[in-house]
Amino acid sequence: MGMLAIVTLAAAPNVSLADESDGIKKGRVTGLPIPRFVSLKAPAVNLRVGPGRAYSINWLYKRSGLPVEVIQEFDRWRRVRDAEGTTGWVLHSLLSSRRTAIVAPWDREIAEDGTVTSAQLLDAKYRARGDAATVAKVQAGLLVDLKECHNGWCEIEASNTSAYLPQAKLWGTYPGELIDG
Repeated sequence: MGMLAIVTLAAAPNVSLADESDGIKKGRVTGLPIPRFVSLKAPAVNLRVGPGRAYSINWLYKRSGLPVEVIQEFDRWRRVRDAEGTTGWVLHSLLSSRRTAIVAPWDREIAEDGTVTSAQLLDAKYRARGDAATVAKVQAGLLVDLKECHNGWCEIEASNTSAYLPQAKLWGTYPGELIDG
């Protein structure tokens, strides 16, 4: 993902937030919470250093469904952050509200050439409980669909298999966030 990207700080336009009277920051353009998780809609998405096509591309994502966190809005552009902390601007039409997550991306090692050299295996459970039967082993770094999250557990789906993982082991959902499928 963004490990080898060169991050250039550009003077971003004045990006402000809408009304925060309910205690939740909201984007002025959409009125949706800031920050929030979304996913990449297209199979190839340019990450730009600023909000516009005139700004240079500092990264190219080649995976639809990849979760990113929207951290700012400006016109039709969204400033996003990926699981590795890389930030940049993406055209809003290349983003989807579909919720996905990456399983424990912090529990894997990646070589300089981008290949994964080791990744922890986690027990995916039949039910949303630590003492439930393990139905699958999932590798750190696996991209999964989020079906729902309640009480610190999320139902995930990958390769037509549904199981539960602790919410804290997923990048793409906030601690304690409720997601209804």
